[in-house]
Amino acid sequence: MITLPVRPLTAEAMAPFGSVIERVPGGVAVNGGSSQRHEAVATLDLHRDAGRGVLAVYDARARRFPFAASVLERHRLSDQVFLPLGGPRRCVLLLAPAGVEQPQATDCVALLSNGQQGLRIAAGTWHHGLLALDDGPWAVLERRAAAPDCDEVNLGTTITLRL
Repeated sequence: MITLPVRPLTAEAMAPFGSVIERVPGGVAVNGGSSQRHEAVATLDLHRDAGRGVLAVYDARARRFPFAASVLERHRLSDQVFLPLGGPRRCVLLLAPAGVEQPQATDCVALLSNGQQGLRIAAGTWHHGLLALDDGPWAVLERRAAAPDCDEVNLGTTITLRL
């Protein structure tokens, strides 16, 4: 068993695994100037092998911490996007790099969102399912196709996440 420190979710910390989606200064005026459009994610990988993008809403329930994790999943063929809906919704991300068939607990990092941030998990990145800290909905953009695209792996040890 190992205990991982939970660090803040920043663009730099998330870069090896995907990207942070958050409002930044600037943007382009749209709708007659009544709104500012921000390009949150330039491209999304959702269409490989006849896949299609599906927008879902996950009605998440807050997890209790400390949290024990021993299983990770990955979507080899597509990105996943998670956006909190309706107010601050924090989550903890448990991530391990893409490109390995058997991630180890020592490969993992844990990141804490601030409740306003969305995230894009890059195709192939190992991650735990949504670890919400607040009850409520999340918009999730993900790939669907005839064949499922979700691999799971047991880490062989337990990771304890403490806030």
